[in-house]
Amino acid sequence: VQLQASGGGLVQAGGSLRLSCTASRRTASTYAMGWFRQAPGKEREFVSLTRWSGGIYYADYADFVSGRFTVERNNAGDTVYLQMNSLKAEDTAVYYCAASLSGGSRWNFGMRPDYWGQGTQVTVSS
Repeated sequence: VQLQASGGGLVQAGGSLRLSCTASRRTASTYAMGWFRQAPGKEREFVSLTRWSGGIYYADYADFVSGRFTVERNNAGDTVYLQMNSLKAEDTAVYYCAASLSGGSRWNFGMRPDYWGQGTQVTVSS
């Protein structure tokens, strides 16, 4: 599976950005898909996840999101979006799209994705 991410850029603190990531397979509709990020000098960390279970998508978020980000899938299920509002300077990082074959994967509990996309840079100026 190839994951193609886009939507990064430079924004002022308090602004918004929308990231998108499309999988190369339509069967990705049953995959878990979401986002990690990596800031300079720091480890890659979990941001958000859409899990698939019983035909329904569930969203999980890292604690630092604090209601500022929204993750969702398109109707076909092969694209995941990350709407980021009220951005802070500390949100500056390379954001990576990721996917797991198991729709119920819980990356926020230590499980890791099977596939990674290329990173997209998000820079928030203060």
